[in-house]
Amino acid sequence: MVHKHFLAGYDAFVAFMKDFNGHGAPINILFTGAKLENGQSWCGDCVEAAPSIEKAVEKDAPKDSHFIYVDVGDRPTWKDMNNAFRKDTNTRLSVIPTMIRWKNPQRLEGEQCAKADLLELFFTEED
Repeated sequence: MVHKHFLAGYDAFVAFMKDFNGHGAPINILFTGAKLENGQSWCGDCVEAAPSIEKAVEKDAPKDSHFIYVDVGDRPTWKDMNNAFRKDTNTRLSVIPTMIRWKNPQRLEGEQCAKADLLELFFTEED
């Protein structure tokens, strides 16, 4: 079973990752916009990609891997060019949704996150 974690904001992300030990299992992270009252992200691309990502996590992600959902904030927070997620050398975000393999080159950005074939490759490609 994939271990799922949910975080909101840069400070929570940094604190979690500082002490997190995946015990050698792959650590995949999805950066997405904050959820509105209706339960969907303010980010249209994030909403569009969500069903494909969820399906791929269940179908293709290694069973003992970790999948971390990170809320990057509301629209004004994300659009700020000084947003910490944009400046962090570990994340280097320029668009959401973005999915990365922690400390590895695997990365999907924007509309790539909605493509089933790219998601399958993301989860099955070796580090």
